[in-house]
Amino acid sequence: QVHLAESGGGSVQAGGSLRLACAASGYAYSAQYCLGWFRQAPGKEREGVASIDAYGLTSYEDSVKGRFTISLDNAGNTLYLQMNNLTPEDTAMYYCAAEGGGGDLTATMTPNGCGYFGHWGQGTQVTVSS
Repeated sequence: QVHLAESGGGSVQAGGSLRLACAASGYAYSAQYCLGWFRQAPGKEREGVASIDAYGLTSYEDSVKGRFTISLDNAGNTLYLQMNNLTPEDTAMYYCAAEGGGGDLTATMTPNGCGYFGHWGQGTQVTVSS
C-alpha cells in the first residue's frame, strides 16, 4: 500500500524558510505518476502548491513561484518542498499527495498536467507570523 508521511512543518516568522519532506513507501514513481504538495488554510479551499511528474517536470502555483522548490530524491522515496521567503499567506496545513489510488481530478496543473491525486498524507502545519 502507498503511505505518505509529511514532516518539517512548524512556526516561523515572515521571511523565514522551511523544508518539508514527504516519506513515500509503496509508491512506484517509475509508473509515471505525479507527486505533489497541496495546502489548505482554515475556511479556504485546498489548492495545489507544486507538483513533479515522472519526467521531472514541475508545476507551481503562481503565488509560490520563485519562492518554493519541489524536488524528489534519487531513490524516489522522499519528496521535498523547500519554502523560502515565507509570508503569513503561506500559513496552512500542507499535504503530500501522489497520483493513483483511484483519485478524482484534484487539480489541473500546468505545464506538467498533474491532477489525479488519490494518495494523501496526514499533513503538516505551517504557520508564518508577521
